[in-house]
Amino acid sequence: MKTSVHPTWYPEAKVTCACGNVFTVGDTVPEIRVEVCYNCHPYYTGEMKFVDTAGRVDAFLSKKGKAKTNLISKVEKRKLKREKKIQKELERPETLEELRKKTKK
Repeated sequence: MKTSVHPTWYPEAKVTCACGNVFTVGDTVPEIRVEVCYNCHPYYTGEMKFVDTAGRVDAFLSKKGKAKTNLISKVEKRKLKREKKIQKELERPETLEELRKKTKK
């Protein structure tokens, strides 16, 4: 086996939670900081607690709100596409003279 390819192992790595809980584990880094641990996580405590890290829920709700405002039904999309096609047809020159005038501009 090659030497110096494996990371340094720290058998007493200190884990610090945002709630203040501190415990030790074996890891490749000497110190770890976490936001939620077994002491404060709603799954382990049995409490219905809202855990929001860095406003992720707010960001999701704002994206969801934007998606609803931009929502267009298929019927409306087809109608807009048809109107756009008709408008494009109306803008086309009808005679050769109009086409020549348009290309000279």
